[in-house]
Amino acid sequence: MTGQQRDKPFLYVVVCAAGVAQDVGRLLTAAHERNWETGVIATPQGLGFIDVAAVEERTGHPVRSAWRLPGDPRPFPAPDAVVVAPATFNTVNKWAAGTADTLALGTLCEAYGLGVPLAVLPCVNDALAAHPAYRESVERLTGMGVRFVDRRPELDWEAVLDLVAPGVGG
Repeated sequence: MTGQQRDKPFLYVVVCAAGVAQDVGRLLTAAHERNWETGVIATPQGLGFIDVAAVEERTGHPVRSAWRLPGDPRPFPAPDAVVVAPATFNTVNKWAAGTADTLALGTLCEAYGLGVPLAVLPCVNDALAAHPAYRESVERLTGMGVRFVDRRPELDWEAVLDLVAPGVGG
């Protein structure tokens, strides 16, 4: 941040490529009702699953999916928390491995190092969730302090916000 004060905490919402990503507006509405300001970072594939114009109108910030160039201004302030919703098998596994080959993954890896609260709303089917790599990734991320919403047939967009509420964990 460039020294300016904010009235509201800032929440980064990382959106992955899953059909339910089209409903991310539900999460943004719930976050705004809880007094968060929000910015969305989509994975490159996730970008095609959201209505970018609607998200930008709702957040007041550009949707990000690519690295900014040197000298470009930062479009978001530093995060007070980061949620990944929906989080895919691919993103969870790459994040746990420390792969930062996209802005979304780089942001997640860096947020951990900065001590920013992190929460995940997984969107992974039973067959993929049974894969040993996924189970190991969830264990590794949980061991790093990342909080996960229990996998359910219906995504509970607000549950991920509960995991980064002030005073949770720490």
